[in-house]
Amino acid sequence: MRRLYLDRNLQYVFGVTLMAVLGVSSIIPALPDIMKGLHLSPVQIGLVISAFTLPGVLFSPLVGIMADRMGRKVLLVPSLFVFSGFGFACFFAQTMNQLLILRFFQGVGAAPLGVLYSTMIGDLYHGAERGQAMGYNASVLAMGTAGYPAIGGVLALLGWHYPFLLPLLAVPLGLTILFFMDTPEPQKSGSLKEYFAEALRRMKTREAMALFATTLLTFIILYGPLITYLPLLLSHRFGASPATIGLVFLAASGFTGLVSFQLGKLTQRFGQRTLLTAAAVFYGLCMVFTPQAPTLLLTIPPVICFGLAQGLNIPTVMTMLTTIAPMEQRGAFMAANGLLLRLAQTVAPMVMGGLYALGGMNAVFWGGFVCAAAILLLARFYIVNISPAP
Repeated sequence: MRRLYLDRNLQYVFGVTLMAVLGVSSIIPALPDIMKGLHLSPVQIGLVISAFTLPGVLFSPLVGIMADRMGRKVLLVPSLFVFSGFGFACFFAQTMNQLLILRFFQGVGAAPLGVLYSTMIGDLYHGAERGQAMGYNASVLAMGTAGYPAIGGVLALLGWHYPFLLPLLAVPLGLTILFFMDTPEPQKSGSLKEYFAEALRRMKTREAMALFATTLLTFIILYGPLITYLPLLLSHRFGASPATIGLVFLAASGFTGLVSFQLGKLTQRFGQRTLLTAAAVFYGLCMVFTPQAPTLLLTIPPVICFGLAQGLNIPTVMTMLTTIAPMEQRGAFMAANGLLLRLAQTVAPMVMGGLYALGGMNAVFWGGFVCAAAILLLARFYIVNISPAP
């Protein structure tokens, strides 16, 4: 295989991926300080994330339709600019209500990004190269997920506002994509009614439904126990600083990147179903052992298990979905997947907040364990290996 990571168009996709994860990952270490600065409770802090992810729930179906019927780039570039402008405006927020409103509109710009980066990989690459490119992109996503908490943690030492300077990076990316990126665009054919009918027919297959459910459960784990409550556990139980919290997430994301980079080889050797099964086991180990860790250092092994699970799970699911979907409905498929992803991002902090109110931190992680067990059942009984399309 050629070295796809050197392909210019894939590098532009990497940039979109980095913006897609910036909106949450960069503020994770600042969450305890945002709580103090805006006088929020542990139950309320999830709203800072939910306000950002809610537009993805509301607009993902529209995003997919627009991407398929109007084109990828015409949607992508304005989205980057909206994401950047409102994200930077969060720097100046003085109250909880101001921050939540600005986060919502930043989320409007972010909503298309997660749909489009996976859609464009499906457009640009075929056969075994698609899985390879998806693995490379997952490595980049992991680097962003790892790097942004570290960067955000350092910036948060200056004040909780400072991580909101990072969205400004989306402006030069948008201009570069506008003038230099070449990507295939779908050919609009048939009526809108025919488009919907064909997309729904393909989405209702057993494999597609199981993959969608896996995405939902995965991001409930990520945005509930991990992103929202792990920083609080580290801060309250061990007195960890924002920078230290960022380093713990760095360990997880580092292993995600290592595994994702080898996804093509792992898929050829073990098959997609086995990789998803292993991911479910690693998620379960993380959920069981993280809240039991007696020291800060001993939280790292179970968090690494989470990183391994992410590296096996997310790019495999994305590859399988883009293989099932033809280009003319690929945006709709990725939008449906993105809708479930954003739904999980939005409801997970609130659901886990309810579990926290009922049973404390242990209840939150047991909720994550139930999700891991459900992923395991899906992988073993509802998902089959999908051969790459030629």
